Amino acid sequence: MTGRKTASGPWLAFVESNTTGTGREFCAAARARDLRPVLLTRDPGRYVYVEQDGIDTRLLDTGDLAAVVDCCAGLEQDGGLAGVASSSEYFVSTAARAAAKLGLPAADGDAIARCRDKETQAAALAAAGVPVPAGAAVGEVADAVRAADGIGHPVVLKPVLGSGSVGVRLCRDREETRQWAKELLGRSTDERGNPVPARILVQAAVEGPEFSVETFDNTVVTVVAKHIGPRPYFVETGHEVPAPVPDAVAAALGGTALRALAALGLGWGAAHTELRMSADGPVVIEVNPRLAGGMIPVAVRAALGIDLVDAVIARAAGQSRTPTRPGRGHAAVRFLRNEREGRVTAIGGVEAAQAAPGVVAVAVGTAPGRTVRVTNSFQDRLGCVVATGTDGEQAGDRAAAAAGLIRIELEEPALPDEGVAG
Repeated sequence: MTGRKTASGPWLAFVESNTTGTGREFCAAARARDLRPVLLTRDPGRYVYVEQDGIDTRLLDTGDLAAVVDCCAGLEQDGGLAGVASSSEYFVSTAARAAAKLGLPAADGDAIARCRDKETQAAALAAAGVPVPAGAAVGEVADAVRAADGIGHPVVLKPVLGSGSVGVRLCRDREETRQWAKELLGRSTDERGNPVPARILVQAAVEGPEFSVETFDNTVVTVVAKHIGPRPYFVETGHEVPAPVPDAVAAALGGTALRALAALGLGWGAAHTELRMSADGPVVIEVNPRLAGGMIPVAVRAALGIDLVDAVIARAAGQSRTPTRPGRGHAAVRFLRNEREGRVTAIGGVEAAQAAPGVVAVAVGTAPGRTVRVTNSFQDRLGCVVATGTDGEQAGDRAAAAAGLIRIELEEPALPDEGVAG
């Protein structure tokens, strides 16, 4: 769902973007509705697809809500503005608040902002009786160790603000807790350079398979099975749509996700709720007030015929959703992860991957000349493949085989003054 289809309708403004697939899909979906996508960004060079697909951009400080509103008001005067949206975790609240100020369709920006603060989110969920990991928010290393002692190791430490598994780590004893708390609390900015509070969450490690529940408004669209990389980190390595679980398990996961949305004041548009199925039932790890990343929407469209990207665009622009089309039953996503650092010198095998059996989408999130580093987060995913199959296992095998055809060649060593590829 890419390309240079021209559009002549009003603008649809995107406040920044994610870097691993669906940002590109958002722009293509806007063009398919005869809307003109425009990316409001501090740095268009972060997004490989912008130049490739000829996306209009506006340079501004996207961390400044007033600047975003002013830019959008200018677009309104220059051909009309249908809506404001974002595929980035960090800017969904800004997009919603800007849209509301301009009288355009929007979710509750304040509810989104509260949800993005994991400390506030966990407290609201617990107060509403939604199952969440036992935990505490702290601002000092000694308090983190004390909290972990009270909870019992192993524990999971994570920033209060963040996404994509950035900074999330399993700590198996007091020393690991002390060292990782020191690391996190010593960070003054996130990976986008935004100031962050010196607070972290210390939570019980919940055992059990991980899932996500994709919702739109107050309806469960599907349950997704997740594959997680080796501990102590929690980097997602793949997904299956729909999750191969009994109907009763899917219903329990979906019902818990809807309870979480209600507790947080959400329920407008897309949300992505991550859970683990513990021995005692579903436990909410976190609610993300946005469409899923990681090419999950592409897999949902391929498997179920439900176009969540188009649904988000339609809602943001005040248009009606496209009816569901027949899907292929099962789809899987597999990621190509970098395991070493260096400058990208060449990328090959993409056409072979695209031609492989069952493949419906291939995305590469880096380019020659960029430097990649090992971050133990979503940023390590340099590419991905979505494939379909007669069941989840075949879809997963096809996606993994196709991902293995992609070659990203690196020149070592990485230069310290180069940026990180998204």
